[in-house]
Amino acid sequence: MRHVHIHVTGIVQGVGMRPFVYREAMAHGICGWVLNAGDGVHIEAHAPADALDAFVAALSEHAPAAARVEHVEVVDLGPGGWSAADEQGFRIVASQDQTAHTTLVSPDIATCDDCLRELFDPADRRYHYPFINCTNCGPRFTIIRSLPYDRAATSMDCFPMCPKCAAEYADPLDRRFHAQPDACFDCGPHITWREAVNGDACGNSSATPAVGTTREASDAIIERCVELLASGGIVAIKGLGGFHLACDAASEQAVAELRRRKRRSNKPLAVMMRDLADVERLCHVSDVERGLLAGSIRPIVLLRRRAACESGGSPDALALAPSVAHDLPELGIMLPYTPLQHLLLAAAEACGMHALVMTSGNLSEEPIETDDDLAWEHLVAAGIADALLGNDRAILSRYDDSVVRVVDGAVMPVRRARGYAPQPLPLPALDGAPSCVLACGPQQKATIALTREGTNGEATCFVSQHIGDVENGETFDAWNAARTRLEDLFDLAPAALACDLHPSYLSSQWAREQAREHNLPLVEVQHHHAHIASVMAEAIAAGQLTTDARVLGIAFDGTGAGTDGTIWGGEFLVAGLGGFERAAHLLTWALPGGAASVRDVRRNAFALLSELGLLEHPGAARLLGSLDEQTRSVTATMIEHGTNSPRTSSMGRLFDAAAAILGICDKATYEGEPAIELEAAAWPALGGKTVRLDGNHAGVFTSADDSPILDPQPLIESLLNGIEAGTPADRLALEFHIAITHATTHIACEICNRENLDTVALSGGVFMNRLLLQLLTHELKDAGLAVLVPHTVPVNDGCIAYGQAAIARARLAQTASR
Repeated sequence: MRHVHIHVTGIVQGVGMRPFVYREAMAHGICGWVLNAGDGVHIEAHAPADALDAFVAALSEHAPAAARVEHVEVVDLGPGGWSAADEQGFRIVASQDQTAHTTLVSPDIATCDDCLRELFDPADRRYHYPFINCTNCGPRFTIIRSLPYDRAATSMDCFPMCPKCAAEYADPLDRRFHAQPDACFDCGPHITWREAVNGDACGNSSATPAVGTTREASDAIIERCVELLASGGIVAIKGLGGFHLACDAASEQAVAELRRRKRRSNKPLAVMMRDLADVERLCHVSDVERGLLAGSIRPIVLLRRRAACESGGSPDALALAPSVAHDLPELGIMLPYTPLQHLLLAAAEACGMHALVMTSGNLSEEPIETDDDLAWEHLVAAGIADALLGNDRAILSRYDDSVVRVVDGAVMPVRRARGYAPQPLPLPALDGAPSCVLACGPQQKATIALTREGTNGEATCFVSQHIGDVENGETFDAWNAARTRLEDLFDLAPAALACDLHPSYLSSQWAREQAREHNLPLVEVQHHHAHIASVMAEAIAAGQLTTDARVLGIAFDGTGAGTDGTIWGGEFLVAGLGGFERAAHLLTWALPGGAASVRDVRRNAFALLSELGLLEHPGAARLLGSLDEQTRSVTATMIEHGTNSPRTSSMGRLFDAAAAILGICDKATYEGEPAIELEAAAWPALGGKTVRLDGNHAGVFTSADDSPILDPQPLIESLLNGIEAGTPADRLALEFHIAITHATTHIACEICNRENLDTVALSGGVFMNRLLLQLLTHELKDAGLAVLVPHTVPVNDGCIAYGQAAIARARLAQTASR
């Protein structure tokens, strides 16, 4: 007979771990107990050695699907270290909060198949209950207030269970045993409905809502919601981590009106469909994409849409309103992940609607709404939505939908939020690293990161959900709320800070003030080094690189403060975690008006052509003609005198300029629009016969300090020649991508040969361009180089906080070792 204490760590709370342990104990004849604590799940077990070994093995091998068991520690108890009563049977004991909060909480989990069957079973007592859940699904991180994860520590604490739910909750053999959000119509949350009268909400946030306290009342609310959507209305619908704005995705009038009200003119809108069969009528879906759409997370998946000719006029074909995603080759699609969404999509289908736009419930550039009264005020009373479908269960953490795409068979996150964050990411083990680093992230696509040093050398990094662009007070408040939430929930006290070296980012200004006020070490990190470090940290954790490795990092994006006072963005960095050297870059040019040239990319293109001496080229006539004489004159004067015209080496701005020169996109109504349109134009030409740009379109030359410079002059001149010759814009857009690929590979090979490097890391928002990423990855591999791209964090600025944390730990560990 052995008597042991077992400590299980990882994602072991909110996943049905205790009932699982109970069932395994019963199956293996184990006596003792199990409890939740702040640092994981603790088990005391008494059994013959063979039975105990099998039990311990089962804890990892047969753990619940949503669990992630990272470590199982088994320690023999000394004589007298247990009570004789614990050798009789097995029990679940009350949770304890006397340990450090180091355990991991499951993210929210999509409705499981068992609950879905009950949801649509007229004989089930939870038939059509919009909050049905069990230990295998439902809300987790968005409703938790503190650890350990128990009902009293969630926003379900104000819903006492009825006798039937309480019996399920207390039965270790029931699927709802200790399911903290367990509820039904009799005792749980209910949906609510508030509607503007004759289009006027009167600004009244205290309007009495209809409440779905019974099945009949709840069904009536859903029926009215679908009726409003079918008539072209817009409804604010409360989800797990915030509100969506919904409308009929097939109605051009409804979609156009949503865009007008939300002030989102062109940016693609996400669509929710009921099932995979409907999705496949619209898009090509691979096995990997199918698994993402129908899995337990259910992010928005960017899918390649089917060409109109593929449907061939089939009666089964589905059509979306043209302005959902305009002419872009991808659609962002997700399947329902809450019971309410399943009910809505089923009711919508019965009314002939197969797809709903489900975009974030906010004004553009503001945080997603989470509170019912504020959502009424900001969304309905403000005239964006016609009605509000809310509920009386509070959202305690704001979470947008995650967005992912599959490139060459591998999943790449675009926005890491619901379902993924804040699952911790690994960091390299380093002697002398501070106990906790707070990395404050970038300004755009902001996240924050907090590190924790483990007891056995490992380190982890909690990267927050996507927060947005920290450019106003509302988003900065959301940034602060995400920071304090992670610090409080996981007992993390920053011992050092990291931030972007940009002087005016709000998060960087906050970090500098905190470092001064609390006398904490502050590491200011160059933006593009953080990009590359995020890829390196992931690769080191995966065993692909050593901790002291150097790589060639290629960081292509729109904006990042350089160490020389210019705006970087077309960078070749020889980098390790602790530092970097700028080995090459894109040629710089003036950006008149700064952000004004980002919005009106014709000004950017004008400045580039001026710098390259190509304004008089006949192929530039269309661009020049689109600018009035005053704009041309003022822009030329600004360039000549260097007035408010920062110099940039940004690859993102080069893509923008090419889009304007080719007449594909003149103005950016959302971030990256010109480059996105340029890629969209190039894809059709890929399948047909292409032309080759004349001359040396690689355009590489050596600067005075012997570092290569990517000179775009030959490439831009060739584009102008093509325009003059009447070459279709799609052909030229493709050849632009090919030329950038060749030039980048040429420089990469030169640097790697000189520096004796064999690995290239790619990061930066420009690599959101699937075409460029695939072309460059394949060409670099053909040249004999290993290529690293991120798979746990986005390639865009959503990776910056993770990279900052990795760099800060490395530098501070180096300092400590001196």
